[in-house]
Amino acid sequence: MTPASVQKILETHVPPAAVEYCFQLWQQSPFELKVTKSRSTKVGDFTSKGSKHRPRITLNNDLNPYLFLQTYIHEVAHLHVYLKHGNRVDPHGDEWKTTFTDLMIPVLWEAVFPEAILHELRRHMINPKASSYADTKLIEAFRKFDKNAAAYVTLDQLPEGSIFQFHKRYFKKGKLKRTRVLCVELKSRRSYLVPADAVVNNVQLSLL
Repeated sequence: MTPASVQKILETHVPPAAVEYCFQLWQQSPFELKVTKSRSTKVGDFTSKGSKHRPRITLNNDLNPYLFLQTYIHEVAHLHVYLKHGNRVDPHGDEWKTTFTDLMIPVLWEAVFPEAILHELRRHMINPKASSYADTKLIEAFRKFDKNAAAYVTLDQLPEGSIFQFHKRYFKKGKLKRTRVLCVELKSRRSYLVPADAVVNNVQLSLL
Protein backbone atom coordinates (compact mmCIF):
# COMPACT_ATOMS: atom_id res chain seq x y z
CA MET A 1 0.00 0.00 0.00
CA THR A 2 1.44 3.36 -1.02
CA PRO A 3 1.42 6.57 1.04
CA ALA A 4 -0.59 8.23 -1.73
CA SER A 5 -3.35 5.61 -1.54
CA VAL A 6 -3.57 5.98 2.24
CA GLN A 7 -3.66 9.76 1.93
CA LYS A 8 -6.52 9.51 -0.57
CA ILE A 9 -8.59 7.27 1.72
CA LEU A 10 -8.10 9.62 4.65
CA GLU A 11 -8.93 12.72 2.61
CA THR A 12 -12.15 11.02 1.48
CA HIS A 13 -13.32 9.72 4.83
CA VAL A 14 -12.08 11.77 7.79
CA PRO A 15 -12.66 15.44 8.73
CA PRO A 16 -10.15 17.69 6.93
CA ALA A 17 -8.57 18.91 10.17
CA ALA A 18 -7.64 15.34 11.13
CA VAL A 19 -6.18 14.08 7.84
CA GLU A 20 -2.57 15.04 8.57
CA TYR A 21 -2.64 13.49 12.05
CA CYS A 22 -4.19 10.25 10.79
CA PHE A 23 -1.60 10.05 8.03
CA GLN A 24 1.19 10.55 10.59
CA LEU A 25 -0.17 7.61 12.58
CA TRP A 26 0.07 5.48 9.45
CA GLN A 27 3.60 6.67 8.71
CA GLN A 28 4.79 5.85 12.24
CA SER A 29 3.59 2.23 11.98
CA PRO A 30 2.48 1.40 8.41
CA PHE A 31 -0.39 -1.03 7.89
CA GLU A 32 -2.77 -2.10 5.15
CA LEU A 33 -5.80 0.20 5.21
CA LYS A 34 -8.93 -1.06 3.49
CA VAL A 35 -12.38 0.48 3.22
CA THR A 36 -15.09 -2.17 2.93
CA LYS A 37 -18.80 -2.34 2.29
CA SER A 38 -21.06 -1.97 5.31
CA ARG A 39 -20.96 -4.89 7.75
CA SER A 40 -23.73 -5.63 10.23
CA THR A 41 -21.44 -7.04 12.93
CA LYS A 42 -18.71 -4.38 13.05
CA VAL A 43 -17.64 -0.98 11.76
CA GLY A 44 -13.91 -1.70 11.78
CA ASP A 45 -11.30 -4.25 12.77
CA PHE A 46 -7.59 -4.87 13.22
CA THR A 47 -5.85 -8.10 12.21
CA SER A 48 -2.25 -9.29 12.16
CA LYS A 49 -0.97 -12.55 10.70
CA GLY A 50 2.52 -12.39 12.13
CA SER A 51 5.84 -10.78 11.26
CA LYS A 52 5.78 -11.80 7.60
CA HIS A 53 2.59 -9.86 6.89
CA ARG A 54 1.81 -6.20 7.39
CA PRO A 55 -1.03 -5.63 9.91
CA ARG A 56 -4.39 -4.66 8.39
CA ILE A 57 -7.14 -2.29 9.46
CA THR A 58 -10.52 -2.27 7.74
CA LEU A 59 -13.32 0.27 8.13
CA ASN A 60 -16.86 0.40 6.74
CA ASN A 61 -17.33 2.78 3.84
CA ASP A 62 -20.69 4.16 5.05
CA LEU A 63 -19.44 5.74 8.29
CA ASN A 64 -19.79 9.49 8.57
CA PRO A 65 -16.42 11.33 8.81
CA TYR A 66 -16.53 11.67 12.61
CA LEU A 67 -17.34 8.03 13.32
CA PHE A 68 -14.79 6.96 10.69
CA LEU A 69 -12.12 9.02 12.47
CA GLN A 70 -12.92 7.63 15.91
CA THR A 71 -13.03 4.08 14.56
CA TYR A 72 -9.74 4.55 12.70
CA ILE A 73 -7.97 5.64 15.88
CA HIS A 74 -9.66 2.84 17.85
CA GLU A 75 -8.10 0.32 15.47
CA VAL A 76 -4.71 2.06 15.36
CA ALA A 77 -4.67 1.75 19.15
CA HIS A 78 -5.03 -2.02 18.71
CA LEU A 79 -2.06 -1.92 16.34
CA HIS A 80 0.11 -0.04 18.84
CA VAL A 81 -0.80 -2.44 21.65
CA TYR A 82 -0.07 -5.41 19.40
CA LEU A 83 3.34 -4.04 18.40
CA LYS A 84 4.26 -3.53 22.05
CA HIS A 85 2.64 -6.53 23.73
CA GLY A 86 1.76 -9.01 20.98
CA ASN A 87 -1.24 -11.11 21.97
CA ARG A 88 -0.28 -11.22 25.64
CA VAL A 89 -2.84 -8.68 26.90
CA ASP A 90 -6.62 -8.27 26.84
CA PRO A 91 -7.62 -6.75 23.45
CA HIS A 92 -9.68 -4.06 25.22
CA GLY A 93 -7.84 -4.04 28.54
CA ASP A 94 -6.01 -1.23 30.32
CA GLU A 95 -3.19 -1.11 27.78
CA TRP A 96 -5.62 -0.54 24.92
CA LYS A 97 -7.72 1.98 26.86
CA THR A 98 -4.65 4.05 27.74
CA THR A 99 -3.31 3.91 24.19
CA PHE A 100 -6.67 4.76 22.62
CA THR A 101 -7.13 7.72 24.96
CA ASP A 102 -3.62 9.03 24.26
CA LEU A 103 -4.14 8.76 20.50
CA MET A 104 -7.52 10.51 20.66
CA ILE A 105 -6.36 13.53 22.67
CA PRO A 106 -4.88 15.41 19.65
CA VAL A 107 -8.26 15.38 17.85
CA LEU A 108 -10.60 16.13 20.76
CA TRP A 109 -11.09 19.72 19.69
CA GLU A 110 -13.79 21.87 18.09
CA ALA A 111 -11.74 22.14 14.90
CA VAL A 112 -12.27 18.41 14.33
CA PHE A 113 -15.56 17.38 15.96
CA PRO A 114 -18.87 19.27 16.22
CA GLU A 115 -19.75 20.25 19.78
CA ALA A 116 -22.65 17.77 19.86
CA ILE A 117 -20.21 14.89 19.36
CA LEU A 118 -17.26 16.38 21.23
CA HIS A 119 -19.14 16.62 24.53
CA GLU A 120 -20.14 12.95 24.46
CA LEU A 121 -16.79 11.80 23.08
CA ARG A 122 -14.79 13.51 25.83
CA ARG A 123 -17.02 11.79 28.39
CA HIS A 124 -16.66 8.45 26.63
CA MET A 125 -12.86 8.66 26.54
CA ILE A 126 -12.62 8.80 30.34
CA ASN A 127 -13.16 5.03 30.23
CA PRO A 128 -13.61 3.94 26.59
CA LYS A 129 -15.65 0.84 25.89
CA ALA A 130 -14.70 -2.01 23.56
CA SER A 131 -17.43 -0.83 21.20
CA SER A 132 -18.71 2.72 20.81
CA TYR A 133 -22.10 1.16 20.10
CA ALA A 134 -22.28 0.20 23.77
CA ASP A 135 -22.43 3.93 24.53
CA THR A 136 -25.92 4.91 23.40
CA LYS A 137 -25.51 8.66 23.93
CA LEU A 138 -22.30 8.75 21.91
CA ILE A 139 -23.76 6.79 19.02
CA GLU A 140 -26.85 9.02 18.98
CA ALA A 141 -24.54 12.02 18.69
CA PHE A 142 -22.60 10.43 15.83
CA ARG A 143 -25.79 9.48 13.96
CA LYS A 144 -26.98 13.08 13.82
CA PHE A 145 -24.30 13.64 11.20
CA ASP A 146 -25.09 10.68 8.95
CA LYS A 147 -26.31 11.53 5.47
CA ASN A 148 -29.77 10.06 6.03
CA ALA A 149 -30.02 10.90 9.73
CA ALA A 150 -33.60 12.18 9.39
CA ALA A 151 -34.76 8.78 8.15
CA TYR A 152 -33.26 6.78 11.00
CA VAL A 153 -35.39 4.70 13.31
CA THR A 154 -33.68 2.54 15.89
CA LEU A 155 -35.12 -0.70 17.20
CA ASP A 156 -35.41 0.59 20.75
CA GLN A 157 -37.79 3.31 19.54
CA LEU A 158 -40.36 0.76 18.36
CA PRO A 159 -43.06 -0.81 20.54
CA GLU A 160 -42.94 -4.55 21.13
CA GLY A 161 -44.69 -6.50 18.38
CA SER A 162 -43.68 -4.12 15.58
CA ILE A 163 -42.56 -5.51 12.22
CA PHE A 164 -39.37 -4.09 10.75
CA GLN A 165 -36.74 -4.73 8.10
CA PHE A 166 -33.11 -5.25 9.08
CA HIS A 167 -30.44 -6.21 6.55
CA LYS A 168 -33.06 -7.16 3.93
CA ARG A 169 -34.96 -9.48 6.28
CA TYR A 170 -38.20 -8.88 8.17
CA PHE A 171 -38.53 -9.39 11.91
CA LYS A 172 -41.05 -9.01 14.69
CA LYS A 173 -39.81 -7.21 17.79
CA GLY A 174 -39.91 -9.11 21.06
CA LYS A 175 -38.57 -8.62 24.58
CA LEU A 176 -35.53 -6.53 25.50
CA LYS A 177 -32.63 -8.60 26.84
CA ARG A 178 -30.16 -6.10 28.33
CA THR A 179 -28.71 -4.34 25.24
CA ARG A 180 -30.33 -6.60 22.62
CA VAL A 181 -33.87 -7.41 21.60
CA LEU A 182 -35.14 -10.94 21.01
CA CYS A 183 -36.73 -10.81 17.56
CA VAL A 184 -38.33 -13.43 15.32
CA GLU A 185 -37.52 -13.51 11.62
CA LEU A 186 -40.85 -13.81 9.83
CA LYS A 187 -39.68 -16.10 7.02
CA SER A 188 -37.76 -18.71 9.01
CA ARG A 189 -39.48 -18.21 12.40
CA ARG A 190 -36.03 -18.33 13.97
CA SER A 191 -35.19 -16.07 16.90
CA TYR A 192 -32.30 -13.59 16.83
CA LEU A 193 -30.84 -11.12 19.28
CA VAL A 194 -30.68 -7.75 17.51
CA PRO A 195 -28.86 -4.75 19.05
CA ALA A 196 -31.40 -2.39 20.62
CA ASP A 197 -29.81 0.59 18.86
CA ALA A 198 -29.78 -1.07 15.43
CA VAL A 199 -31.08 1.12 12.62
CA VAL A 200 -34.15 -0.45 10.99
CA ASN A 201 -36.57 0.50 8.19
CA ASN A 202 -39.89 -0.37 6.54
CA VAL A 203 -41.48 -0.33 9.98
CA GLN A 204 -45.05 -1.50 10.65
CA LEU A 205 -45.88 -0.36 14.16
CA SER A 206 -47.69 -2.64 16.55
CA LEU A 207 -51.18 -1.52 17.52
CA LEU A 208 -50.98 -3.30 20.87
